[in-house]
Amino acid sequence: MSAVVVAAARGWIGTPYVHQASVRGAGADCLGLIRGVWREVHGTEPELPPPYTADWGETGREELLMAAGLRHMARATGGWAEGQVLLFRMREGAVAKHLGILSQAGEDARFIHAYDRHGVVESPLSAPWRARVVARFVFPGA
Repeated sequence: MSAVVVAAARGWIGTPYVHQASVRGAGADCLGLIRGVWREVHGTEPELPPPYTADWGETGREELLMAAGLRHMARATGGWAEGQVLLFRMREGAVAKHLGILSQAGEDARFIHAYDRHGVVESPLSAPWRARVVARFVFPGA
């Protein structure tokens, strides 16, 4: 299953960043990427997110992405593995607001994410990125 998740995510690389979108090749934000990969792997989504502003993570205090991850996926146990969904807290004291999919584990770890002004890209999971990971999840069936 993890190889299927990573292959699906790689199919989104090059998709432009569009807030609240989830259409491969047309537009996606980080949540839209996860939603799109979910659809490709499992069919329909378990729930549709409500409308959200671009600054929702700056103004809210609820851990919405953490709660959604816990509702629909299992927490990853053990080591880092390809296909895991990564949840990032971008700064101390803020809500976790960024998502990606681990595409390569190990010393040269990489992840796929939708990043403002960059679109969907595969980036090194460098020490600063790794330090921001607050949860790892696995897709159902993985």
